[in-house]
Amino acid sequence: MKKSLLVTLLIFLSFTNYAQAKNFVYCSEGSPSSFNPQLVTDGTSTNATAPTIYNTLVGFLEGSTKIIPSLATSWEISKDKLVYTFVLRHGVKFHTTKYFTPTRDFNASDVVFSIDRQRLANHPYHLISGGKYEYFDGMEMGKLIKDVKILDPYKVQITLNSPEAPFLANMAMSFMSILSEEYGTKLIASNKKAEMDSNPIGTGAFIFQSYAKDSVIKFTNNPQYWGSHGNIDKLIFAITPDANVRLQKLKTGECQFANEPSPADIPVIKKNASLKVMQDAGLNVGYLSMNVTKKPFDNVLVRRAVNLALNKKSYIDAIYMGNATVAKNPIPPTIWSYNDSVKDYEYSPEKAKELLIKAGFANGFETEMWTLPVSRPYNPNGKKMGELMQADLAKVGIKVKLLTFDWPTYLKKSSLGEHQMLQMGWTGDNGDPDNFLNTLLGCGSVTSGSNYSKWCDQKFNAAIVAAKTTPDLKKRTALYKQAQVIFKDQAPWVTIAHSTVFKAMAKNINGYKIDPLGHDIFINVSVE
Repeated sequence: MKKSLLVTLLIFLSFTNYAQAKNFVYCSEGSPSSFNPQLVTDGTSTNATAPTIYNTLVGFLEGSTKIIPSLATSWEISKDKLVYTFVLRHGVKFHTTKYFTPTRDFNASDVVFSIDRQRLANHPYHLISGGKYEYFDGMEMGKLIKDVKILDPYKVQITLNSPEAPFLANMAMSFMSILSEEYGTKLIASNKKAEMDSNPIGTGAFIFQSYAKDSVIKFTNNPQYWGSHGNIDKLIFAITPDANVRLQKLKTGECQFANEPSPADIPVIKKNASLKVMQDAGLNVGYLSMNVTKKPFDNVLVRRAVNLALNKKSYIDAIYMGNATVAKNPIPPTIWSYNDSVKDYEYSPEKAKELLIKAGFANGFETEMWTLPVSRPYNPNGKKMGELMQADLAKVGIKVKLLTFDWPTYLKKSSLGEHQMLQMGWTGDNGDPDNFLNTLLGCGSVTSGSNYSKWCDQKFNAAIVAAKTTPDLKKRTALYKQAQVIFKDQAPWVTIAHSTVFKAMAKNINGYKIDPLGHDIFINVSVE
């Protein structure tokens, strides 16, 4: 048999087995920075962890922000809003893998272990993988949670130091995923604690099998999963940073789902009879962050000048192909408390130059801008946007050098504040304004790393802290609107866009719902 014929036959047999096995190949846009959702805030890493491997006590109804039971079947909240008592689900199995076999079901000790890892400095796992819990610390959960107590093997009580309006929604977020305390104890005994974050064990619908860095992640169906699920036997993340390559793989059947398709390719996908596209308004914001701890961005006049110098409308046309709206606030207009009365900075190179002169930079200055290395819904082409921004800023005398890194490095270095200007964005995690304003701009988020501008404004912070500690929705709304006014005046970001989210997949994929919180969830997906 000729070699070419043999290769063709092998490919055919491989595809036949693939189809029969109900494999699902997801062309993802980047590599995860960890397999522990407590340690990540980016959607790329979350997709590979929280909705795939892990569960939380409460969750969101798929396709919505409605809170529903998950590992907790019910809960009670005290009248003073300080004590939350969760009744846990019986019979939930942790994953059995080649590196761990559980001897007991999920119970209350796993909940305490998972929360206390992030909360207590003396916890045996607190400092593992760097001890950086961006969500937990940025949202000041350590200050909020007074105690986590086991009432019985299937009942846990969490006591707060003060009322927190979005607390239950926060409990449904990925960073509150439940890890196995038994697995943690085993790793301590074998002196391999770091493996908890690289060889994960959860209770979710898929079991982690292997990861080849920057190439592929393999999962298998969890036959003991406690909830409903589709018919996927093997879930494969084919890491493919280039949107054009993802599209080609989708067209040839190498993957059934292409994450973050380029807006320019949407018409092409819609015309392909074997493919389909879903779309929805994104709960997101794309922005350019300026590090206020580095000169000259410590000067508010310079930050306002950068806002005036960038032609955001041109980016909507060139980068998003019109599938976005210009952003003026740090929260999207689909979130309650959005302040529509805020006036955006106009595009005016002349006024930008005037402010630079007033700031002492009549001849401009030189700086760096980091451009997104992966396609994200809030910025589908960081490199191209960087080039457009570079040209706009040159017109007012600001000379910009463009830099980028691989995605995990980009996140790590920017979290440490090594940048001057940085392209970034956010998709909401729980539908609450606090998840944007506090997580991205609060003073507590400066040290945790998710406040990339390192901007700590006391008036802004006082407003958002007051907002989250009152249950009165009218008062919360007024305070968040006030915070947006302060943000716009002090300009730590240039708000760029709120984008439409597109999901491209094969026609034979059923059961997928667009998650308003930005995750790709395949639990109930079926391959027909």
